[in-house]
Amino acid sequence: MITAPTAALDSLHGLAFGDAFGDRWFAVLRHDGLAALEQRTLPREPLWRWSDDTAQALVLVRELVDGGGIVDQDRLALRFAEAYADDTHRGYGASMHDVLRRIGAGEPWREVVSGQFGGQGSWGNGAAMRAAPLGAWHGADLDTAAEQAARQSTVSHHHPEAVAGAVAVAVAAALAAHSRGGPAPSRTDLLQAVAAQLPDCDVRSGLRIAARMPEHTSVRHAAKVLGSGYQMSGPDTVPYALWCAAGHLDDLHEGMWFTVAGQGDIDTTCAIAGGVIAARTGVAGLPPAWHAAREPLPAVAIG
Repeated sequence: MITAPTAALDSLHGLAFGDAFGDRWFAVLRHDGLAALEQRTLPREPLWRWSDDTAQALVLVRELVDGGGIVDQDRLALRFAEAYADDTHRGYGASMHDVLRRIGAGEPWREVVSGQFGGQGSWGNGAAMRAAPLGAWHGADLDTAAEQAARQSTVSHHHPEAVAGAVAVAVAAALAAHSRGGPAPSRTDLLQAVAAQLPDCDVRSGLRIAARMPEHTSVRHAAKVLGSGYQMSGPDTVPYALWCAAGHLDDLHEGMWFTVAGQGDIDTTCAIAGGVIAARTGVAGLPPAWHAAREPLPAVAIG
């Protein structure tokens, strides 16, 4: 039986592969158009660097290790700010630059985060992009996965839709991890189970629409209907990414190619899908070229 920390590390590595793979495609699509994507030509860069998606997921996993799976919000906020200060060039969004600088300067994180966007808080996809390893850790307890995902979300993203997106990703990863060693849930069953854990919100509505899509639905149609992250919001990102993941729970490699075909915020959609799928599969099945190309992760001690 795989341990909770090991499942979380598998999910973290899957997230990092998705993040680094997806991030490379921004440049490819700008210069080569869709031809390379349609032909599934790997990005030419010798090193696939990961972005803020992985940087923040690393912080979250270390918090889970130190807290035995429980998030200490004050400590996590400081850890996010410290990681940002150590490496500000990981593609953080404009609002996160502001939030993390202010927390690092000593401002109370609750006031900083809740004051964003006129007091609404950010509804961006940043809390969701890092949440899969937390869900994998709590694969045996969906309620705890949802609760802890919400706690880690509000440290940076206060808006209810951002929180719902993070909870949805964590619950999906928990279900994937819990299914390890047995049959994978169907796409419809997984998406419906995730939606059932959410309050009435746009993220839940998107998941319900995704769950009703016929199996032959094309990735481009799904991206158009659900949104693939062009708005970089929870509702515009999470239903699509989980629809992609839920259809490929036994094939991380195919899941990555499938997800990136929807374009949009491709480092984040691929990070979410990769983290969810790898919670079930691990990353050993990815081609050697992927393992050679991805920027290594710093060690995370789980013992």
